[in-house]
Amino acid sequence: MATTADDARSRSAGISYQELIANDVVAPPAPLTWENPLDVPVTSVPVTRYTTQSFYDLEMRDLWPRVWQMACREEEIPNVGDYSVYEIGLYSIIVVRTQEGIRAHHNVCRHRGRKLVDFDGHAASFICPFHGFSWNIDGSSRSVTSQWDFPHIDQKNFTLTPALADTWGGWVFVNMDMEAESLASFMGDLPTHFAPWSPENRYIEAHVGKVMKCNWKLCQEAFMEALHVITTHPQILAGIGDENSQYDAWGNFSRAITPNGTPSPHLRSAPSEQEMFDSITMRALDDPPNPGVPESTTARAMMAAGARAGLQPIVGDDVLLADAEVSDSIYYTLFPNFHPWGGYNRIVYRFRPWQNRFDRSLMECYYLSPFAGDRPDPAPLHLLGEDEPWTNAPELGLLAKVFTQDTFNLPQVQAGLMAAQYDEVFLARYQETKLRHFHHLLAQWLR
Repeated sequence: MATTADDARSRSAGISYQELIANDVVAPPAPLTWENPLDVPVTSVPVTRYTTQSFYDLEMRDLWPRVWQMACREEEIPNVGDYSVYEIGLYSIIVVRTQEGIRAHHNVCRHRGRKLVDFDGHAASFICPFHGFSWNIDGSSRSVTSQWDFPHIDQKNFTLTPALADTWGGWVFVNMDMEAESLASFMGDLPTHFAPWSPENRYIEAHVGKVMKCNWKLCQEAFMEALHVITTHPQILAGIGDENSQYDAWGNFSRAITPNGTPSPHLRSAPSEQEMFDSITMRALDDPPNPGVPESTTARAMMAAGARAGLQPIVGDDVLLADAEVSDSIYYTLFPNFHPWGGYNRIVYRFRPWQNRFDRSLMECYYLSPFAGDRPDPAPLHLLGEDEPWTNAPELGLLAKVFTQDTFNLPQVQAGLMAAQYDEVFLARYQETKLRHFHHLLAQWLR
């Protein structure tokens, strides 16, 4: 879809992302040059989508049992018998590696309904802790306790309830609807976008989750736009083109690209290249001074050169690393809750309801990093409680402090919406493109 004149007028008057990357030292890969402005009628959403048990119950009935969703990484279940437990609201799914490949089963005993497993692990078979009924890891029945007393059970058909499982980019996806469209069809062109960055050749360097005092949609929407930067992260305005971000949507996924090493249009005066560099590297007042930006270069080019120098020994000299893919925030969303970042930024997010509550959610951040040599072991989940600060996860580095700013407002947004005396939340036409796209798709899934 071409950008129309009306689309262009709806954007910031500052430099566009495409104009910016046209001047980069190393040109970007093709996906970063693509544009696809959104064209859907959604400009507001009902407050009740965030604040009512009835809407949450609708999602549990019509969305989560029918949609593809990321469950784990393949590296988390590398050997036959390794399994991971994925939970979403009411539902619990076992994702297990078998001799025939990765399978998914509902985590429910076919006898009296006890969850078969409570944690990730390794098993030769799944044995119910209640009465000892057991199943092979492929889901077939292994044994029925006191089988003589169950003549009415056809053991050949007494399998675990299956779910679909498929993979892309090293991720494992599940779908509880056995008649669902294929994962490849659901994703559309998303793998083409990520082809330059080979996410299958990354490993989980860090995995941190935090229980949030807000609805899962409200939580993820805080990470789908750069409109909040001016107020939430004012310390980086000198080096981030927040209002110059580009927003696009294709099929079931959307994308935002926020440029770094360029100033915010909100600033009243132009920062120096040094001020831009210090801002985007988030140098604190008590940190050692940053190296000076030479007059012959720019903060953006210097950032890119530094990132290239650090990555080149890992990715190899045959990989030409563009300025944009090592400098900018390139954040995708695959409906409904999976947020992989493009380029060589390590971030991947997942957001989901927590303990089947509409007013609690689990926000997870993965660092998915390239590696040289043998694949390192994946980091386990470090789970933070709802009253623990992000800074209790030092493996996130500076991002923990940024998350503290990002999530400070969210409990108060939930509380405010619960008390709101109006019916709709209004969304920006361009800068909240990803939110509008998400809610447009959500409405189509709910019957």
